[in-house]
Amino acid sequence: MFTGIIQAVGTVASMENRGGDLRLGINTGKLPLDDVQLGDSIAVSGVCLTAVSLSSTGFVADVSGETLGLTTLGRLAIDDRVNLEKALTLATRLGGHLVSGHVDGIGEVIDRNADARSVRFTIRAPDALARYIAMKGSICVDGISLTVNAVIGAAFELNIVPHTLAETTMQDYQPGTRVNLEVDLVARYLERLLLGDAAAKPGNSPGITREL
Repeated sequence: MFTGIIQAVGTVASMENRGGDLRLGINTGKLPLDDVQLGDSIAVSGVCLTAVSLSSTGFVADVSGETLGLTTLGRLAIDDRVNLEKALTLATRLGGHLVSGHVDGIGEVIDRNADARSVRFTIRAPDALARYIAMKGSICVDGISLTVNAVIGAAFELNIVPHTLAETTMQDYQPGTRVNLEVDLVARYLERLLLGDAAAKPGNSPGITREL
């Protein structure tokens, strides 16, 4: 689990194709790894990865074909910047919201505008995720815990303060940028709970209807 509070911005150091999978090397920059062990989880732009090798400057993780297909990791290139967060502990401040590191879909930045000292972004989510995104609710974008300011269909707006811009990859976002999205865990579990007995029937997940 993670909090969505980015601890450092790293860079892609190496990419090694391995029969459809990828071995990804990350230079972790200012992120200290003295308390990280082999097998520990580190979120890379919102994707929970397992460290299989550690060095003084970073770590290496294996990325499955499924993860490459469902996230933006398959579009990375050497020296690309990525958001990093180590897994939380019971002593960690929960400054953001509970994040699993399991990406639900890929969104696209469709607008960027200055708003005083902040920047306002509009991001379009996949249609299937629209029902989980609520005004003033939480959403995780490339591993960053953020508050939704407005919702327009499958698109949503974010107001990003200067500190977040400076300490994450959001400063690089432009219209057309693709981003990893993870919706609020509570919304996903609530939808499943409301299915009641229908949840136990394979292939019978009608979703939320007026009658239900």
